[in-house]
Amino acid sequence: MRIPDIDRRQALAVGAYAGAVIVFLAVALFIVADLRDKDAEIAAAQMRLDQVSERSRPGSPASIASNAGPSGSPFLDGKTITIAGAALQQRVEQAVAKAGGALMSSQVELDGPDAKNGFVGLTASMEVSQPGVQTVLYDVEEGMPYLFVDKLSIQSPEFFGESESGRMRMTVGVVGQWQPAD
Repeated sequence: MRIPDIDRRQALAVGAYAGAVIVFLAVALFIVADLRDKDAEIAAAQMRLDQVSERSRPGSPASIASNAGPSGSPFLDGKTITIAGAALQQRVEQAVAKAGGALMSSQVELDGPDAKNGFVGLTASMEVSQPGVQTVLYDVEEGMPYLFVDKLSIQSPEFFGESESGRMRMTVGVVGQWQPAD
């Protein structure tokens, strides 16, 4: 009678051992996949850092071009404030497209509290990748005309139940100044 008990115990021990090996193997594969993802993120960050470093080196062609200062008018283009609002909307659309995002909606505010001083506002909702958020913000604020981000709201994809690699949902308020022709 003792022999079947020993066989059962041995079978149980072998099953527990096999289960532990499978669990450890799955954890190891998960860790390796995570390390590959992190390595890709580090490589992308290093590439961006190299680009920024190249631009900031004295004497480099990118540095010389960037030291010349932005060209163009600091004010929104347009004969009327409505046309200036359309130019502002077009500039934001181009920034979102350049970042590989999708503009969901936008609303130009021509009669805001600072409209009497020639300020035109735009509120835009978009979906962009996480690195695209920085690209959009930089593209909007650099160069001419001078545009300023005065409101910013970003929601991660996890908030909507999507995977971490999904697009961020961003609402941004952009302000520029229009100056009527004298």
